Amino acid sequence: MMKDLDYSSLEQLVAIDSPSGFTEKACQFIVDHLQQYGLEAELTTKGAVRCALGDAPKLAIAAHVDTLGAIVSGVNADGSLKFSPIGGLSLTGAEGEYVRIHTLDGCVFTGTILLNDPSAHTNKKRESSERSLETMHIRLDEEVSSEKEVKDLGVETGDIVCLYPNYEELESGYIKSRFLDNKAGCYVLFELARIFKDANIPVELFFSNYEEVGHGGTCGYSEGVEELLVIDMGVLGDACAGEETACSICVKDSTGPYDYAMRKRLVELAKDAGLAYHQDVYPYYGSDGSAARAAGNDFRVALIGPGVASSHSTERTHKKGIAATVALCEAYIRDNC
Repeated sequence: MMKDLDYSSLEQLVAIDSPSGFTEKACQFIVDHLQQYGLEAELTTKGAVRCALGDAPKLAIAAHVDTLGAIVSGVNADGSLKFSPIGGLSLTGAEGEYVRIHTLDGCVFTGTILLNDPSAHTNKKRESSERSLETMHIRLDEEVSSEKEVKDLGVETGDIVCLYPNYEELESGYIKSRFLDNKAGCYVLFELARIFKDANIPVELFFSNYEEVGHGGTCGYSEGVEELLVIDMGVLGDACAGEETACSICVKDSTGPYDYAMRKRLVELAKDAGLAYHQDVYPYYGSDGSAARAAGNDFRVALIGPGVASSHSTERTHKKGIAATVALCEAYIRDNC
C-alpha cells in the first residue's frame, strides 16, 4: 500500500533546524501549516503545538518535532569547538557530518564534527581510536586558530549545533534523511489534519518539542483527554520484526507495556483494513507516551509509527510505512468518533 501523498511538507519541516530546546521556528511552521487547512493551532506555555479538530477532545494524537543535535560546551585553544549532545546523538554516526552553529544573536556558522587529529596521513590510530566527547571536536569553517578569535566571531558556550538532514525522496518510495525520528510522525499528523479538517471530531493533534530529552509528552494536553495515541518511529533491528514498508505497533518499550485494549483495537483495525503492520517490543526506547505515563496523566496510551532504519543516525523509511500509519490512525479515529 502506498498512497500518492504529497511529501513536500515533510521535506520543508525536515529542513528546519530543531534540536530539543531550539524548536520555535519548526513549531511556527506547524502552526502556519495547520492554518492552511482552516484549523486553529496554539502554542502551549512550554512551546508545543496543540490543535483541536473539534470540541472537547477525548483522543490526543501526538508526535514530536524536536530532534537530536548538540550544544557548544566550550572553545579549545586551537579554535575548534567542544560540544555536548542534545538527546542520544550517536558520535560514530555524527563523525564527518556537516553542522550549522546558531548563535544567540542570530548568526549561523558552519562546521564539521571530527575526530581529534583526523587525518589518515598523520594518525595511524585513527581507525581504532575511541569516539568520545574528549576525542572529538567541531571544526569551524572560519579562519580561526584561537579561543579569542572564535569568541570575537560571537560563537560561545550555549550555541546550538544542528546536523544537516540530507533529505532525499527516491523513486523507489524510500525517504532517507536525518530526523525522520520524528518528523515523519509529524507528517502523519499533517495528513490527519488534511483528512479531518472539516469533521468537527473530539480529537486533538499534539506536537511536542522536548521528546528527545525525555519530558516532551509530560503535559500540555487538553483537559478531558482520555486516550493518547503516540506516533513515533518504529524500531527496526535484529530484535524486531518491523519493516520500513509497514506500520509498527509497540507492545512494550523500556518503560513498560502500552495499553492492552488500545493495542488490541489497533491490531484489529489493521487486520480489517489489510494494512502492513508488525507488533514489536522496543528494548532501548522511550516515547512521549512513556513520559506522559510517568508524569501521572490519567489516560490510556498506545504507540505506533512507520518503520525507520538506522535510528539516531542516517535514517530511512518508506512511503508505504508512512501511508500505513496514516491509514491506521484514520481507522482508529473513525472507529472512536
